[in-house]
Amino acid sequence: MMPTKHIDSGNLSVTDANKFKQSDTGVDLLKDVVIVITQAFGPMGDNLVGISDVTFNGFPAVTVRVRADGQEGLVHLSPFHGDRRKKGLTDIPRGTNCEILCPVSGEPLDRVGSVGDGSGADYFAIYLTPKLSEGELVMVSNVWDHYNSRIVDNFDIVSQWAAVDDI
Repeated sequence: MMPTKHIDSGNLSVTDANKFKQSDTGVDLLKDVVIVITQAFGPMGDNLVGISDVTFNGFPAVTVRVRADGQEGLVHLSPFHGDRRKKGLTDIPRGTNCEILCPVSGEPLDRVGSVGDGSGADYFAIYLTPKLSEGELVMVSNVWDHYNSRIVDNFDIVSQWAAVDDI
């Protein structure tokens, strides 16, 4: 079953769907509208997909470790770009700055840059290939429930999710 009811399509912009069909990154385009992350890597090259038994619509979660608000634990993210669902440590107050770490190595994810929307959020890298290139990554925000992420392939933004909820 496709997760289209969970995709925030009103705030999701796919700029070049053909790139997904030609790419060797861990991104697949399903039914020309649903983007799924099928492989992802931390800053030391550790696999982040399928390291737990958590799935979303039959697809394995992308797992990170989060430290925030005096808590630390695993957060399992939906692999579908634009899907807000997550499992694990989820009782973090909205708007909290988080430290995002690789659940395998314990290393912090690499900072990519400021989100630039006035929220004070920064982007951190989940790499799409073992090359760990800034040209092939998912950029995720470090502010809890700040739904702003981008998928970069061959140094081009090919999908952007920027929900306009106030933090």
